[in-house]
Amino acid sequence: MKLLSLTGRNLKEGFRDPIVVILSVAQPVFYLILFNSIARSDPAAPDIFDLAYFIPGIILFCFGLLTLFMGLLLARDRQRAFLTRLLVSPLRTIDFVLSYLLALIPMALFQVAACLITGLILGLALNWGVLFSLIVFIPLAVSCTALGIVSGSLFSENAAPAIGSLFVVVITFLGGVWMDLGILGGLFERIAYLLPFAHAVDAGRLLFQGASLGEIGIQLAWVYGYGILFVFIGVASFRWKTRP
Repeated sequence: MKLLSLTGRNLKEGFRDPIVVILSVAQPVFYLILFNSIARSDPAAPDIFDLAYFIPGIILFCFGLLTLFMGLLLARDRQRAFLTRLLVSPLRTIDFVLSYLLALIPMALFQVAACLITGLILGLALNWGVLFSLIVFIPLAVSCTALGIVSGSLFSENAAPAIGSLFVVVITFLGGVWMDLGILGGLFERIAYLLPFAHAVDAGRLLFQGASLGEIGIQLAWVYGYGILFVFIGVASFRWKTRP
């Protein structure tokens, strides 16, 4: 019950500023409309602007923003001694981390819904893969939020936004949001595929194009494996910075 209460409090904090929520949805929707317009007006536009190719990348961009929001929220709670008062409660470290993770899942689902609805309006073909893509996007949201917990645990309220912004750049760059990773080649492409973001985007793109779940098994293993790892690192970071 205390876990649910803390999750509810964090949910309210996360949605307290409506401008932040609106921007977290308005930005990806704007990019979808912009790049779709470019693709329609220019026959030579790269394939990455195709809706089935571009939307999974934009969803990753959305989740990068979750990293930024979570880092700021947790860093602010630490500096304002909110967590110090709660640490005397019987809640475990994993309970605190879960309360922050669960608080931002509704925002992640809201972002995914906004991207998919916009895509359908613009002409995205609806198939089962589009619906099943949540199997990829939910653990990806958990991974990005867990990275935000690491950021918020280790850095101050002043530093967390800068670190979060850096995470957004790295996640979107190595996830192949704005360009085909094959263009980078070499070292950057190898690094990208040692992390889960490119695998998640690739899995989303395959599903959007009609692939079955069996065809993305390797990508799912990377996404879920890193999701567990990032949560573990988030718990360890939180425990290290809040232990007496």
